[in-house]
Amino acid sequence: MELNSTDQFTDHQIKKIMNSYKRKRERESKNYHEKLKCDQEWCKENKQRALDHYYKNIDKNKEKYQKDKDFVNSRSMYSYYKRINKIDTFKDKYPDKVELLKTRGIIIEEPKIEENNIILSFD
Repeated sequence: MELNSTDQFTDHQIKKIMNSYKRKRERESKNYHEKLKCDQEWCKENKQRALDHYYKNIDKNKEKYQKDKDFVNSRSMYSYYKRINKIDTFKDKYPDKVELLKTRGIIIEEPKIEENNIILSFD
């Protein structure tokens, strides 16, 4: 049965799909815990497969971490300044980090200030 993204499912179809998925997951779990996990040969092969995957993709992982290094650092600093209620200081000191966080979807909160300069709340 081929479906488009515009197709709507009936309640019966949804229930059937969910039950099928649940049975599949139970079957896979049972197979792993009762057969594969106890098989020493499979464990060795799986460990080797994991090592091969790790060494094959080590450069990709390094690249990903280097790319996100600035973002993670900026997010951490933003959380610190937010915790001590000095977001304005963060914005003044690090405008480039603020821009990075805005482009990545981290919302910088603006304090609501009343006329007598008392902070009421953050948006």
